[in-house]
Amino acid sequence: MKRKNTPALPSGKTDIDSRILGFSRNIFHTGLTSFLTDTSVKMIYSVMPLFLMSIGASKASLGLIEGVAESTASLIKALSGFWSDKLGKNKPFMLAGYAISAIIMPLYAFVISPMQVLMLRFAERFGKGIRTAPRDSLIAASVTNNETGRSFGFQKAMDNSGAIAGPLLAFALLSLFPENYRLLFILAGIPAIAAIFVIIFGIKEVGRKKAELLQKFRFRDFSRRYYLFLGIIFIFTLGNSTDALLLIKANEAGIGVAQIPLVYLVTNAVSVIASIPVGSLADRVGKEKILVVGFLIYTLVYFGFGRSSDTMVIISLFAIYGLYSAATDGIQKAYVTDIVDVNKKGTGLGIYNALLGVTLLPASIIAGVLYDKVDSTIPFYFGGAMALLAAILMALFSVTGHRGPVTSTRL
Repeated sequence: MKRKNTPALPSGKTDIDSRILGFSRNIFHTGLTSFLTDTSVKMIYSVMPLFLMSIGASKASLGLIEGVAESTASLIKALSGFWSDKLGKNKPFMLAGYAISAIIMPLYAFVISPMQVLMLRFAERFGKGIRTAPRDSLIAASVTNNETGRSFGFQKAMDNSGAIAGPLLAFALLSLFPENYRLLFILAGIPAIAAIFVIIFGIKEVGRKKAELLQKFRFRDFSRRYYLFLGIIFIFTLGNSTDALLLIKANEAGIGVAQIPLVYLVTNAVSVIASIPVGSLADRVGKEKILVVGFLIYTLVYFGFGRSSDTMVIISLFAIYGLYSAATDGIQKAYVTDIVDVNKKGTGLGIYNALLGVTLLPASIIAGVLYDKVDSTIPFYFGGAMALLAAILMALFSVTGHRGPVTSTRL
């Protein structure tokens, strides 16, 4: 893609390279897109467990719905990443993926059974599968000064800013119209539609030469270190079930239905505040070290959920959970982009995202069954134990390998 028709800025850079609030325009507008879409998603997600139970769903089916929706769409994440690398384009995949989500949001207002929710969740996650890896690849291609941690930290901060706005709006609507979930679902579509216009007018494609494009996919073209990292992520994710169980736990601890979105807001507020500083710190001290800390925080939080039913303790744990989010989600993606070749970033991120989605199915089923059939504390202890194991392995991983980018010359 040539940039000869792009107006030059006074500095001699193209508008693609211009900066907004210290970030490249692509990174800023990608973050804004995520903010708007996450506002819609979290308006719905913050009340979905309670809505599902109101139409007859069990706690086990909550995990099943989330797990199936994520896992069955996960292959799309890997495929979209590969095709974005092959075509050298990310924006069309983003546009299609976000558009699907925008269409789906209001349709939740018309469901009458958990199975219909499952179908819509699958379609909405399908859209996320199309857009996720190309979006992250665009972020990686737009990074300057090797600030991958800071850039993905900004993306995470914008995600969670939407996750604050969404529950706040949900709280306001449920306060004015108690238990009127269907009105909330209809209104939730508005921010998601606005996100489409941000993509169209705010995001520019980062061109790549034909020689730089990925010609074909081969597993051996990815480093051993990349696969070892994915193995650790698999172990951690197996104990990282749907957050719906945390919301159910909060409700059972005595937090009212209308206040549940506000509890979820606490997590995201902490994550917003911490994501960019933590990302910048990861760029300086090493992303592996930050991930170890993140897994240990998760261990603490989940053991806490297992042991306590005190309302104030639960709220405090949701706040600490925000630190875990800031120290892992964006950092993991940034680390993947650091250890794969430039022409395989979309594919590498796609495989990583697909692994998360596929593993969520057994993780959510295990947690849901343990919650319903054994004891409500067991899934939290299981999740904490898996996170502790992942932290130990990540610490060993950090000291046994080099920290720089791992490249391959085999194309």
